[in-house]
Amino acid sequence: MIRLAIAEDHQSLIDGIKLLLEYEDDIEIIGTANDGEALLKLVRLKQPNVVIMDIRMPKVDGISATKQIKKEFPHTKILGFTMFDQQDAIRQMLEAGASGYLLKNSPLDEVLKAVRAVHKGQTYFDANIKVEAENDSNKKAKGTLTKRQIEILGLIAQGKTSREIADELFIGVHTVDTHRKNMARILGLHGKGELLRYAIEKKYKF
Repeated sequence: MIRLAIAEDHQSLIDGIKLLLEYEDDIEIIGTANDGEALLKLVRLKQPNVVIMDIRMPKVDGISATKQIKKEFPHTKILGFTMFDQQDAIRQMLEAGASGYLLKNSPLDEVLKAVRAVHKGQTYFDANIKVEAENDSNKKAKGTLTKRQIEILGLIAQGKTSREIADELFIGVHTVDTHRKNMARILGLHGKGELLRYAIEKKYKF
């Protein structure tokens, strides 16, 4: 059973999603919130499996709420939900630990697909969103890492696991693993342990 919480500052949109999902046998809507502060209280009280997260909310925005939830409840899956198709907002949500991202004009049946996908540990992005890798958006040359990647590489050099890195940087484990794969590709490294060896040799320590 998917225990779902919905955070959205427009009640009419919450009502529409509830109407879609309330008759699904594998989904239980355990609560809704109209602002980030109320959402955090709801999550701490009922601990949902999945949260549909509006990015722009009063009191506590969706990005900050996602960071806090992933810090306290790392197994809770977050599905970003917004009107904005902006690469910076998408990247911030993913770095905060979100597993997917939907636009509010998405068909309601796509919301259902997304909820089920992230609950299974998959990522899910709106069909109208082009997700760019951080190094691609910065037009980095091969062999050049972003500031965030260098930060993660420094923690790898200290022997930290993906979970420990995620906890320290307040991002999702999946985000750390994605950065690991991107760094290995950018640096032309192959094989398990090569990234750690590279980090130690290059002395990416802080």
